Amino acid sequence: MKYLYLLLIACFFITQNTNGQTETTSLPKRVYTTKLVNKAPIIDGVLNDSGWDAVEWSTDFTEKTPNEGAQPSYQTKFKIVYDAKYLYVAIRALDDEPNLIQKRLSRRDGFAGDRVNVIIDSYHDKRTAFVFTTTAAGVKGEEIATQNGNNWDASWNPIWYTKVTHDDKGWNTEMKIPLSQLRFGKSKEQIWGLNIVRNIFRKNERSLWQRIPNSQSGFISEAGELHGLIDLKSQKQLEIQPFTVLQYDSYPKEGSNPFRDGSDFKANFGLDAKIGITNDLTLDLTINPDFGQVEADPGAIALDGFQIFFREQRPFFVENKNIFDFQFANGRDNLFYSRRIGRSPHRRARLGAGEYADTPVNTAILGAAKFSGKTKDGWSIGVLESLTSNEYATVREVNGNEREEIVEPLTNYFVTRVQKDFNKRNSYIGGIFTATNRNLDGKFNYLHKAAYTGGIDFNHNWKNRDYFLEGNVIFSHVQGSKEAIEATQKSLTHLFQRVDASHVEVDPNRTSLTGTGGRVEAGKNGGGNWRYNGGFIWRSPELELNDVGFLRQTDEMIQFTNLRYLWQKPTKVYRDARVRLAQFSSYDFEGNYNRIQYELQGNINWKNNWWTEVSFGHKPRIFTNTFLRGGPRWRFSDENFYVLFFGSDQTKKFSFTLGHVFSNARQDNFSFKRYVMRLNYQPFDALSLSLNTEFEQNPNKTQYVTQADNSGVARYILGEIDNETLSTTLRLNYSINPNLSIQYYGQPFISRGRYTNFNYVNNAIAEDLNDRVNWYDNNQISFDEASNTYNIDENNNAVTDYSFRNPDFSFVQFRSNLVVRWEYIPGSELFFVWSQGVTGQENPNNSLYRSIGNQIGNQPKENTFLIKATYRFVK
Repeated sequence: MKYLYLLLIACFFITQNTNGQTETTSLPKRVYTTKLVNKAPIIDGVLNDSGWDAVEWSTDFTEKTPNEGAQPSYQTKFKIVYDAKYLYVAIRALDDEPNLIQKRLSRRDGFAGDRVNVIIDSYHDKRTAFVFTTTAAGVKGEEIATQNGNNWDASWNPIWYTKVTHDDKGWNTEMKIPLSQLRFGKSKEQIWGLNIVRNIFRKNERSLWQRIPNSQSGFISEAGELHGLIDLKSQKQLEIQPFTVLQYDSYPKEGSNPFRDGSDFKANFGLDAKIGITNDLTLDLTINPDFGQVEADPGAIALDGFQIFFREQRPFFVENKNIFDFQFANGRDNLFYSRRIGRSPHRRARLGAGEYADTPVNTAILGAAKFSGKTKDGWSIGVLESLTSNEYATVREVNGNEREEIVEPLTNYFVTRVQKDFNKRNSYIGGIFTATNRNLDGKFNYLHKAAYTGGIDFNHNWKNRDYFLEGNVIFSHVQGSKEAIEATQKSLTHLFQRVDASHVEVDPNRTSLTGTGGRVEAGKNGGGNWRYNGGFIWRSPELELNDVGFLRQTDEMIQFTNLRYLWQKPTKVYRDARVRLAQFSSYDFEGNYNRIQYELQGNINWKNNWWTEVSFGHKPRIFTNTFLRGGPRWRFSDENFYVLFFGSDQTKKFSFTLGHVFSNARQDNFSFKRYVMRLNYQPFDALSLSLNTEFEQNPNKTQYVTQADNSGVARYILGEIDNETLSTTLRLNYSINPNLSIQYYGQPFISRGRYTNFNYVNNAIAEDLNDRVNWYDNNQISFDEASNTYNIDENNNAVTDYSFRNPDFSFVQFRSNLVVRWEYIPGSELFFVWSQGVTGQENPNNSLYRSIGNQIGNQPKENTFLIKATYRFVK
């Protein structure tokens, strides 16, 4: 590790001493001056309206990829005018081969085929922009770009208008963008950041109006400028969108269960509203919201016991989610994980013999509100408030009477996020605070009564944004009963009961926990061909975020470094290439040195638009505090791995990706093989299909099974698992026109594990695998098929010392969705949805394909038929 540090230091001085050759210098800003028009252009895609005559065409676009700085294959021209309520954009995309223009249809935000993007930084904060996209097929898309172009959020759906026409010289588009959909402050003359981007799909070529060299760090900050916006009046936004949902569910009847009689019908009504408090601050409200997902979560199973992260798909939380994001460390850890709001109830009803319960799948959200925006002087503000109800299960007793049992308490969630730009928008400092408060009423002693988290983050860039320093510091404080806090201490995230840990211990009398975490990172992001960064991450043992955030593991300190070299000029062989050397190590708060990993990675985009990615890695030290789930610190044998992926030209009608991941530990402690095949086919402009198949094999001689007691001595039982996972995801998109589309999603998923060669821990940190565990011989272990149990007789005295259940499993799941979406007027939609699924356990001795076939072909399915209608009133 010390040699890698020396290498990074040497590279730092090399780049510092060659600043005259490699330091980036920003190009002069191009300026487009618009004008006010009295007669607005008609948005029909025909550029002959007199309103366009008020301004001149601007052109001279420069290629961004593949050959940065060169003249593009075909030029692009544009004009911009405005009136009191709208901004109008006309774009002329010239092309000498108009029959080759890719007019691929998709649903909104599909971003397929030839397209142009209008990027408007109306805040002029040089970090945030509104992006309006029109494709050559007339499909529109919108994004909010944040973090200076490092994050693009397509969940934003403003109301605006666009039309496209084609002729023998290329294609044209006109856009009409309401000023109410943009955010800007008060000023005599507005100056906005502006860039226009054109993508020629068949050539995989992108060109910009304002040139941005590849060596330049940043994207929004390097845009040109839009001048001439005089005396713009604040356009306060007011949008009201009521909705109606009708849902019919059919499913297999479950015996005499009155709540599962084979079908259900329900209707839901609600209201969403968006109110412009000022022109740059917006209040979003929802009453009795419909937070259903059109697409189901993918299949997943976690043998390590940790919670699985699922991405948010509910519209209210997806839109502008970047404002509340606070990913403080690495991985998925975040102070705000919106899937906690409206989660499934924490407990089920207590049932007696012959009783049945109707338990809600999710907790009802009574209402939610978001206040968000960014002011002209650099303040970003986000406030979210949500209240979920007391949730009850209805229990049918044997005598036919019904009673209600509470399964989730009334809970209030509060999140606020602020950031302030300064130093000419080169730096910012921000903060976040979250609060979760539950009305337990003495009935949920195992839950936290209150949970608070907070954090401060900062970012500083210098030398034309080539170099950066950033970081954050967070804290958490949870309160609850002794029972709740003891459960938190013993949870897999914390494991204070670890038998060999001297720095943590379970205190059954505590009623609160307070922890900290954070990250500090510095490096070089631009200038020349070298890039590097390094940093430090920590999570203290008492850190707890899982009431409204996401936290996988605590008691960890991580050091990391990365060194990259980029080849950014295309040659006769490749378009661009890069190589990366990475290293990280981790420790716990007791000072134990747990992990070290080295990786060498290379990526290359070939001249023919094919690509290759390869990496090699070595893990000479692998210790974990969580593997034995409260037992001693465990050692895995050292591991080597490699990754190889390659793919074809994705601008063609047919493209593919093939990949393989392989890892193997010394003494065959474990191995991992992953095979990936992704196919994409677009037979004609309106239809696209994709098939993604993944197969994993993960055998492990020491997979954790359970813990048992052998006359007062803890036995941590492991087994040799043959674990295989197979999933296939099919997506089909058929677009009748830009506003009417049909989508299908289907995914069968199976994960099977079969155990043999059971063993137990002897010396958990021994280097040799045979010293680490003791293997049961045939005289010590027997299987009782009637009870599906393994019995252990360690001392061979014909008396069972302890037993454990057969851990074999075969989990099968199938999920599919068929969605017809019609945007019948801008902003108002009609959905017809058919969802089908089945979940079950199969015989682990069956093959994967037979198990999937049994579930899909032989088991009755659950079906949901749903109609959702929305209408957006805009003022």
